Amino acid sequence: MEPAYDPNQTENKIYNLWEKSGFFNPDKLPGKRKKTFSITIPPPNVTGSLHMGHALNATCQDILIRQKRMQGFKTLWLPGIDHAGIATQNVVEKQLKKEGKTRFDLGREKLIERIWEWKEKYGDTILNQFKKLGCSCDWSRTRFTMDENYVRAVKVAFSNYLKKGWIYQGERVVNWCPRCQTSLSDLELEHKENKNGKLWYIKYPIKDSRDFITVATTRPETMLGDTAVAINPKDERYKNLVNKKIILPLVGKEISIIVDRLVDLKFGTGAVKVTPAHDLKDYEIGLRHKLEIIKVIDEKRKITTLAPQKYQGLSALEAREKIIEDLKQLNLIEKIEDYTVSVPQCYRCKTTIEFLPSKQWFLKMTELAKLAEEPIKNGKIKFHPKRWEKNYLNWLKNVRDWCISRQIWWGHKIPIEGTNDVLDTWFSSALWPFATLGWPEKTKDLKDYFPTQVLATAPDILYLWVVRMIFSGMEFMKKIPFENIYINPTVFAKTGERMSKSLGTGVDPMDLITKYGSDATRFGIIFQISDRQDIKFSEENILMAKKFCNKIWNASRFVLMQIKDLKFNIKDLESIKNSKKLTLADKKIIKQLNLTIKSTDEYLGKFQFGKTANKLYDFFWHDFCDIYIEKTKSQKEKINTQKVLIFVLLNSLKLLHPFLPFITEEIYQSLPIKNKKKLLIIESWPK
Repeated sequence: MEPAYDPNQTENKIYNLWEKSGFFNPDKLPGKRKKTFSITIPPPNVTGSLHMGHALNATCQDILIRQKRMQGFKTLWLPGIDHAGIATQNVVEKQLKKEGKTRFDLGREKLIERIWEWKEKYGDTILNQFKKLGCSCDWSRTRFTMDENYVRAVKVAFSNYLKKGWIYQGERVVNWCPRCQTSLSDLELEHKENKNGKLWYIKYPIKDSRDFITVATTRPETMLGDTAVAINPKDERYKNLVNKKIILPLVGKEISIIVDRLVDLKFGTGAVKVTPAHDLKDYEIGLRHKLEIIKVIDEKRKITTLAPQKYQGLSALEAREKIIEDLKQLNLIEKIEDYTVSVPQCYRCKTTIEFLPSKQWFLKMTELAKLAEEPIKNGKIKFHPKRWEKNYLNWLKNVRDWCISRQIWWGHKIPIEGTNDVLDTWFSSALWPFATLGWPEKTKDLKDYFPTQVLATAPDILYLWVVRMIFSGMEFMKKIPFENIYINPTVFAKTGERMSKSLGTGVDPMDLITKYGSDATRFGIIFQISDRQDIKFSEENILMAKKFCNKIWNASRFVLMQIKDLKFNIKDLESIKNSKKLTLADKKIIKQLNLTIKSTDEYLGKFQFGKTANKLYDFFWHDFCDIYIEKTKSQKEKINTQKVLIFVLLNSLKLLHPFLPFITEEIYQSLPIKNKKKLLIIESWPK
């Protein structure tokens, strides 16, 4: 062994050794392996590059896969990438913009050709970064959600829902991105606080009276489409005004004062304008009271011909300024307050969302919600940590029909004649656990590896993806898609802010791998997982892990120097546990090793990755190095000590391998054990 460990010299060499062995592929694993263990990776976007959330999530999965592989399971960790409709089209459209073109200049077919070209050039970036992290996926089974077989699976799923009458087309108020020119689900929005917002108090004249009812709004431009003013039934202030007519300012039409439970008594004056076409809550009120839906803002955020002529064609912002000016002239502005507004944005291009009525395709959720609920309630699928179960079930209680159509060109075309829409990206990824294994064909992989044992994922896609995979598995396979759901922590910046490259709070794990090595990056981030869940990332932990790697290396070199030219065999080493010639120190370290093996199995069985890492660190650094190795330096009896040293080191490397795969494999190759395995990756797990 070299005097010092250099990950830059080791990691590529070791990864190439693993790939050449073929042991990532379950079909090439040695020995009889009757039990299977499978995980399908949460497919990153084809546009993606590795961030700290990916690094944490992938390391957790790799730990599980490596442990199970060593325990004799036929393990499959299936990788892949998602076509990410909106995100990918957005990237290519940005390239076109630099060329002075739009997608409409190219046309649909040419744009899709351009996207495929982009995918071939850049689409595997994140998969190669997973390799740098040490992920032991079966790359021969890599899937892409736009592969020919996957496209067929999507069509079969759509056809199934259509035949059942669960897919329908209808007009409904949706979240609309004026830049991407498509609808978005509620779950695809980000909300940004605008502290420079305003709250305008506008007086609406009561018919045949000199009185007014004052409403407060953050969006005066939508008043052109008002069809009512609403008050809460518990609001005593306005009881005498219920059902009275008022005159809509600037438009001049009569609308009514109605009563509805959705009105917030504490907002503004307690009376709110109702614009069913341009607000989701107002849309619900409008349906209940059968109000007219008047679309005064279009898909490009321009004022439509349904508004008074003087505002038509203006942008929504221009119309707002003009409306405020006109209301002031009519003395209908009571007051204006500073107000912090939560602004919904497109999760990809960050454009402010417009709420507007649009004809879309929907999937009925009534029966599917029951399918998603059932395996959680009966305990067939377990959440780790358990508290996520409550969030999951609460969301299902209020779930609305799923808007599955998107007005973009890249993605799975809705297989109905006459429509140019594509399916929501999450429609295809909902089939991931079984479509990746060959469904709708009855393949051997589907038989062997479905259902999968674990889904490890982030909390922010619990409803976007996890719910949908569960009801898809129950609907199409009549089985749960996975047995356990591990919700990994969210990684925040050290300050507690969300990690963001644009805000300068992001940390690139590839930079950490270059600086400290993959093992240190993996161990350093896993070490920070606690029962609190969320992580405030600190690079100090990566430095700590780097020092730990050096400790493992130096301790291993010491052990090998003590052994000198001796060679051992596995049976001989195993028998040392029962030797009657052991010293008190020998017995103590073997006992501590046994306790550590037991703890590791117990903690990993409960998905307590941080706790396991801490236990392994304490055992190796404190019990083995600081206490036992120090004591061996003064021992006269050599042969048993040498056996205990190599026995404990071997088993320590096995236990540490899922967390620190590169350095442990490198040291393992130097161990003087005659009948050891070809690679540590297929060694037997300690008992």
